[in-house]
Amino acid sequence: MDIKKYLEEKKKIVDAALEGCFPNTDATGCETGYPSSLYQAMRHSLFSGGKRIRPILSIAAFEAVGGKGDKILPFACGLEMIHTYSLIHDDLPAIDNDDYRRGKPACHKVFGEAIGILAGDGLLTKAFELMTKHSFGDQEIILNIVNEIARASGISGMVGGQVADIESEGKEVDFPTVQYIHTHKTGALILASVRTGVKLGGGDEETLKAFTHFGERIGLAFQIVDDILNVEGKAELLGKSTGSDLFKKKATYPSLLGIEESRRRAAELMESGIDLLNPFGPEVEPLKEIARFVIRRES
Repeated sequence: MDIKKYLEEKKKIVDAALEGCFPNTDATGCETGYPSSLYQAMRHSLFSGGKRIRPILSIAAFEAVGGKGDKILPFACGLEMIHTYSLIHDDLPAIDNDDYRRGKPACHKVFGEAIGILAGDGLLTKAFELMTKHSFGDQEIILNIVNEIARASGISGMVGGQVADIESEGKEVDFPTVQYIHTHKTGALILASVRTGVKLGGGDEETLKAFTHFGERIGLAFQIVDDILNVEGKAELLGKSTGSDLFKKKATYPSLLGIEESRRRAAELMESGIDLLNPFGPEVEPLKEIARFVIRRES
């Protein structure tokens, strides 16, 4: 299949749904009841050109298990809002202190640190508002999905991994610590994206188990590739400066294992993840191709 075309088509669907949540309604872009600066800050980051990998993974998993219609979209949009909030906060001076994101000035560089913090807060809470307001189907399943996404986003997932990442800077850390950082900071939300699609699409327990192991591998591979790109990627493609991990002495796969071993492990994770989907039909091809895309991407 043409994965580039597939990603572009699904991205358009996600972008249209996100526009419905944050329409650019007037000259200031301020929806009634929202402070203009906050609204513009959220839009600035949400529509800065992201690939929408997490929402597309949720859609691909949803459709792979036979899910029909657009009931996945509130969750796909919610996942992207949570991801975007994390990027806004990551870029702040107190954390990664990055001036650019996807080739554009970071949120706090345009709107100031205070609005940047609050824009992240706004997107995080808007995500859960959206997922619980526009949900369809079995309410027990919806509650279970929202609970899982909350855990993947919070102290048991992304936030916990981010703290471990910060506290490991400049220190000699062991492999389990690096593994913890990667599987929580990045992997948790990617895994939740896959599982959300399976649960909402009606996949059975055996299917969920296989897709879970796939999501775990792809989530870890994604962060390993991020680590590699930070070392040898091109700034013009990444949309931000490279080499920051080395400068800050972050705990990464390349710093612990070297570039070639990191690349080998990422490829191994990708292949083993794809193998887990082999028992399923052609409906899983998009997920397999997304896994391959994760490994060969340049940004």
